[in-house]
Amino acid sequence: MSYKDIKSVFPIEKILFFIFISVFIACSDDDTVTSTDEDDEEIVEEEEVSTTVDDTDFEATDWTTATHSKDADPDFDEVFEDNAVKRLDIVITEDRWESMLDNMTSLYGSFGGSSQGGGPVGTTSTDEDPIFVPAEVFYEGIEWYRVGVRFKGNSSLQSTWQAGNLKLSFKLDFDEFEDDYPQIDNQRFYGFKKLSLKNNFDDKSMLREKVAADVFRNAGLAVSNTAFYTVYVDHGDGPIYFGLYTLVEEVDDTVIDEQFSDDDGNLYKPDGDAATFAAGTYDEDEYVKKTNEDDADFSDVESLLNILHDASRTTDAAAWRTNLDATLDTDVFLKYLATNTVIQNWDTYGRMSHNYYLYNNPDNSKLTWIPWDNNEALQTGKQQGSAALDFSNITASQWPLISYLYTDDVYQAKYDAYVQEVIEGPFNEATVQALYASYSALIEPYATSETEGYTFLNSSADFQNAVNELNAHATSRTAAVNSYLNR
Repeated sequence: MSYKDIKSVFPIEKILFFIFISVFIACSDDDTVTSTDEDDEEIVEEEEVSTTVDDTDFEATDWTTATHSKDADPDFDEVFEDNAVKRLDIVITEDRWESMLDNMTSLYGSFGGSSQGGGPVGTTSTDEDPIFVPAEVFYEGIEWYRVGVRFKGNSSLQSTWQAGNLKLSFKLDFDEFEDDYPQIDNQRFYGFKKLSLKNNFDDKSMLREKVAADVFRNAGLAVSNTAFYTVYVDHGDGPIYFGLYTLVEEVDDTVIDEQFSDDDGNLYKPDGDAATFAAGTYDEDEYVKKTNEDDADFSDVESLLNILHDASRTTDAAAWRTNLDATLDTDVFLKYLATNTVIQNWDTYGRMSHNYYLYNNPDNSKLTWIPWDNNEALQTGKQQGSAALDFSNITASQWPLISYLYTDDVYQAKYDAYVQEVIEGPFNEATVQALYASYSALIEPYATSETEGYTFLNSSADFQNAVNELNAHATSRTAAVNSYLNR
């Protein structure tokens, strides 16, 4: 394994062990030396065999219950510390790295090249995820073994790849390859099975993913924990700084396990026309199940669609609300809608038909809205958007969950109350600007390095300019909310 900072990763006992093994291998074949060229070729062949390492033959010497075992509770303080920038090292063999790049080329065309619509030239798009490969992950001098690592993302992954930038997002699955390597059965990273490393695409402040999640959480919504990490990747020639990333907790791993009392409900990640819940769009293939995948029961999302569009909405609004409240946690949705609209988020429901989860909470049998993927939040005017908090003119044929609830007087009053709650609390101008100041000071040395790493910045000045834009945005949203509430 090539690793420049081996002293920081391995204790001295391991280093001495590796030295002993190297000396033993070098000396063990002395009796095979011969003076003929033919025999020299045989010696080379024997040495190649004798020094080949069986990829499955290893001992997980760093394994402890607290760090690696499924039996440990998730350690949020260790993994998702707010006021620190931590480091992860990913070590991938050269061959496996090349297979990852080759796979990306097959999905999205040549690195640094352009294509039509997201795939290789001549294709329109791909629904296929990039491949997982086994890799080693190092953190604080501890090794995690044969971790499943792949590139992740959708349009952001495609755009970054085609721009010729290797600061790609990663997905880590710590027991993806447990069938191939029994030593890592139920391997966890401080209690976490899966984690995402977001590359902060289209965000020169590198703060939006984290701050948006903080605001959602402070508003009382279920949402992923996040933290800042520097990422180094060694794919054969030593560790290379890939830049500052945001580590994000996976919803289908610990979010539903830790933020709900029961994780046995159906979890969906809708994507496509069906994700709009527009009339006539029901499609089980687009209500992608992340739990209970082998159970063909989609009755909960089907009921939501039917009740949402039921004629009682206009003939008996009270009955319609009762039935809708029994299927969808409308209070959670309205609080989410208020928060999402106050902070402005341009790559989610109401603009794009993806980037949210629905969880059927076993406590109340209601589908509960969970936000996801917030790097496009906290800015003005994306996706031909406006500053409006009033949804009177939104298209019911496309975004009925917003349109129908907003045009109902009872639901609109709840939405308005949540808008006021958000601007006075989690997105209070002074509060969020203090958060921007704290986080930007924390990450600035890692975000603006111009001597190493991959970045979306053209210069270090881009970072501070982006932070200034966030502060100005917070001020403008306060004015917009006050205008809306005083209408």
